[in-house]
Amino acid sequence: MSLRPRVLPIFPLNVVLFPHMQLPLRVFEPRYLEMVEDCVSDDSLFGVACIKHGPEVGGPALPYEVGTVARIISVEEQSPGLLHLKTVGEERFLIRRLIHGKPYLAGHVEPYPLTRVDAPEVGTLVDAEVLLLAEYLELLSHVGEMSLQVEQVPNNPEAIAYLIGAVLQVPLSVKQGLLAIQDLPTMLHRAAVMLRSDTAALTMLLSGELLHSERPDTVFSKN
Repeated sequence: MSLRPRVLPIFPLNVVLFPHMQLPLRVFEPRYLEMVEDCVSDDSLFGVACIKHGPEVGGPALPYEVGTVARIISVEEQSPGLLHLKTVGEERFLIRRLIHGKPYLAGHVEPYPLTRVDAPEVGTLVDAEVLLLAEYLELLSHVGEMSLQVEQVPNNPEAIAYLIGAVLQVPLSVKQGLLAIQDLPTMLHRAAVMLRSDTAALTMLLSGELLHSERPDTVFSKN
């Protein structure tokens, strides 16, 4: 889709949704049940924005300005007052002004596309990053954090940058900073730095676990 400036329902969450990534949701608060009903009756779109300040449940929350449009793929009523949604991220948006007139949050938003997607350095960055990502995913599989297979890695530079942001095991504020980067080469470079750092940390962790598991038991004797 191509987002236009519009009013979009906003779902503040303790998560950073990247474009092309799937996000399952359990919805039970009355305000967000109403939001889902309104979305389904309209175009099934809402905005996911990571919470900057405030609670995820029960009270008002202030989201970051950059978020991702989520499209509802399916809705399942698991029990009265409890919905299970399957959603997928589509494109980034920038909140220009929040609207508080409904039980749920909404905002005047506009598209926030990546720039410099055809920059000469993109190809080189992507080639290096695909190798880094494959190594990183392999390490994550060993520590039980991720089941994504290397064969699922896309070949589109933008999609690769977003995938790296999604799988990185870093704080939400760091993920949000990556999502908010405006141009693709900068996003790819920043993602590569984080991948190298996390890969080194995971390698050290696994090496320590291996050494611990292979160390023979020591038996002390008083004789």
